[in-house]
Amino acid sequence: MALTRRTRWVNRTLAQEYPDAHCELDYSTPLELLVATVLSAQCTDKRVNQVTPELFREFPDAAAYAGADRERLEELIRPTGFFRNKASSLIGLGTALCDEHGGEVPGTMPELVALPGVGRKTANVVLGNAFNVPGFPVDTHVGRVVRRLGLTTQTDAVAVEREITAMVEKKEWTMFSHRLIFHGRRVCHSRRPDCASCVLAPKCPSSEAGDQAGARA
Repeated sequence: MALTRRTRWVNRTLAQEYPDAHCELDYSTPLELLVATVLSAQCTDKRVNQVTPELFREFPDAAAYAGADRERLEELIRPTGFFRNKASSLIGLGTALCDEHGGEVPGTMPELVALPGVGRKTANVVLGNAFNVPGFPVDTHVGRVVRRLGLTTQTDAVAVEREITAMVEKKEWTMFSHRLIFHGRRVCHSRRPDCASCVLAPKCPSSEAGDQAGARA
């Protein structure tokens, strides 16, 4: 119960700190978000956003990805890294969408994770942001922040998702993930967390500036 209270306090506190928290990938359709999220693996959102304007112009729909010239597709997405694997995923994705979903992105977890290159994190991003279906994407920032806060000891993303969502109202899942990502990018950095300016420090067991007694409460 104490852990649940602290988790919800973290969510409320971050909601005040980041009232504009949102998905930082640029997109205008569910397909664009799905593609951008696939490209964001091992890549920053900023880099993905530099690549996608031209990509989306040349590949406006699922059929375009299904029939893509691989060499051209790889050339466009090369800056995002792992471009050969990602190109395979996007071509497979387009093919599956055309063959099984009429070229449209499905709006359920089972259908999304059945698509090539789509795992739970990507599916949760699409569900929460394109379809307004609560989802809790666990990326490197989310995992790092919740472990430092002592909200979970899990290292597996699915286990982290399961434990955190059990303590937070379903309607808050998507925004809580956004807030944790914002905090991880802006304050709780991987190598040098800015504990001195962290609003969560008073209850963070990992904080150099925190009240350790309060953190254990």
